Amino acid sequence: MYVIVVYDVNVQRVAKVCQFLRMFLHWVQNSVFEGELTESELMRVEIGLKEIINEKEDSITIYILPHDKILKRKFIGIRKSEPTSIL
Repeated sequence: MYVIVVYDVNVQRVAKVCQFLRMFLHWVQNSVFEGELTESELMRVEIGLKEIINEKEDSITIYILPHDKILKRKFIGIRKSEPTSIL
């Protein structure tokens, strides 16, 4: 499945969240990662993020797109990173 993770966390935890997500996904821009994950990888990401963040202060949204759907992206302004291939 294709996953987009968007987060807004306390500045004290930003680096930890970013480093953790880089193990699984591609950095797109500040506080946004995306990429292909298996079900088990998604579970590892969710568990790992819960261990890092403070659920009373921080916010993480995970968008999950099934393989049978086509994702279209539009950019406004500069791109923070080159897009990866989207299946």
